[in-house]
Amino acid sequence: MEQPKKRKYLIATHGTFSKGVKSSLNMIIGDTESLYIIEAYVNNEVNIEDQIKLVLDEVGDEDELIIFSDIMGGSVTNQLLQQALKPNAHIISGFNLPLLIEIVLADTETPITEVIDDAIINAKEQMVYINKLINSNNEDAKDD
Repeated sequence: MEQPKKRKYLIATHGTFSKGVKSSLNMIIGDTESLYIIEAYVNNEVNIEDQIKLVLDEVGDEDELIIFSDIMGGSVTNQLLQQALKPNAHIISGFNLPLLIEIVLADTETPITEVIDDAIINAKEQMVYINKLINSNNEDAKDD
């Protein structure tokens, strides 16, 4: 039986957002193996192309690279498209922490495209306007 590919993860964002996300992820699920971050435009002496190359050098053809970027159409995502759009790379833009957790904890025997599709659906459900939810629940309680 063929061994599942090793999954590696990259969080690439403008500024230090990726470092904060990694910190939160580590707090919630523990240290994650094969997780890289790119903090774009934090240090003028380090360009994003070089940061991407360093990560790609760590990813073999037998690996799957799941990339999380912050903004669809943003410069970070655009740079990743130019340099990392290979058959074994999967780019998800506009991620949130629940999506990241679900994908990182997913069974590696489940095809990554299925994992990503399911995780996006579930992550969207995590975005809730709490005030509206509370007010709706209060209205429902008054009607009882």
